[in-house]
Amino acid sequence: MGEIKNKLPLYEEIRPNNFNDFIGQTHLKKTIDTFLKAKRPPSILFYGPPGCGKTTLALLLAREFSKEILHLSAPEVGLSELKKQIKEHTILILDEIHRFSKTQQDFFLPVLEKGKLILFATTTENPSFSVTRQLLSRLHVLKLSPLTKEELKKIAKKGIEYVGINLSEDVIDFLIHASMGDGRSLLNLIEYVTEVDEGDLTIEKIESILPKIIQRGDRKGDTHYHLASALIKSIRGSDPDASVYYLACMIEAGEDPRFICRRLIISAAEDIGLADPYALTMAVSCAQAVEMIGMPEGFIPMSETVIYLALAPKSNSTYSAYLHARQEIKENGIQEVPIHLRNPDTKLDRKWGHGKDYKYPHAFKQGWVRQEYLPKDLQGKKFYQPKGHGREPALLSWLRQRLS
Repeated sequence: MGEIKNKLPLYEEIRPNNFNDFIGQTHLKKTIDTFLKAKRPPSILFYGPPGCGKTTLALLLAREFSKEILHLSAPEVGLSELKKQIKEHTILILDEIHRFSKTQQDFFLPVLEKGKLILFATTTENPSFSVTRQLLSRLHVLKLSPLTKEELKKIAKKGIEYVGINLSEDVIDFLIHASMGDGRSLLNLIEYVTEVDEGDLTIEKIESILPKIIQRGDRKGDTHYHLASALIKSIRGSDPDASVYYLACMIEAGEDPRFICRRLIISAAEDIGLADPYALTMAVSCAQAVEMIGMPEGFIPMSETVIYLALAPKSNSTYSAYLHARQEIKENGIQEVPIHLRNPDTKLDRKWGHGKDYKYPHAFKQGWVRQEYLPKDLQGKKFYQPKGHGREPALLSWLRQRLS
């Protein structure tokens, strides 16, 4: 059985002290080399998935320029405490800057503008959404890539060598798979198995004793949005296999089932629409069912609904109709409602002719009568362009008979 040499986590113990020992992000080498040639580095935002080396890269780069380095994590420090601590430092490494509010992020604007501080910030979330536009304009963004299996294997072997434990290639591959591409998680798993007797270092035994591995859904980060986007686009593309796969990805990643149900309701209305009006009813019923039965059984109505939506005929005519109407309003403003459509609620309204010549459809045969409803300048304008498949033609047939 291996043994940890002190109480620091393994990933801290073997964190690289120089660029030669750093594993991964080879696509950034030229950029880093350019920074190293400068007298003063720019403020940088390191953006990438968890455990890909953001903080390590920031630390290595900072140490090349200054000994006055302050390393903090946004969730653990408030603005008042931050102001106290940065006075004596030239470089601040701030992890998880997306956890700072807009007001907190605004604090850095004058500080960076005057050159009083160099900021190396890290984030797992898309900076376009998680960092204010003003702060982002003052930062050089480095996008880090997920670690490859080969890179993770190198990290694993460094950790295994450090703790002095023997693991087979199959077990190493299993731990790499379990880490979900996160180098830090991988080293934590290796540290965990040091407590296992050497005779029990098999995949079956390790799998049975490891803490339950929850796949990283990153609900507030990019993975959250990527999976949601993939689910909706797979439904729109009528691919039931891809649709149910991405549904499973979201559920197993711990996604809020209410968020999934909301997306399904939107998909039913936007992408299926009048081609199958029942799709919206089914999506709403799914949301109610999930609310009633909860999880984990909630996956059952969600799976049924996702596959139904994928198989249903598609029409975005109602969605497009609204967008066309909205564009008309943006370009020309809201037109006056025709006099005959206005309610004659008061004596003065009636004097002005509100409601005059309005034809009440129910007073006519089959509940329909020809009359103009659009404002005068828009008469004849077509916002709704029907599709010729699914249930939509049948829904339109009654009206077309009246208009013919």
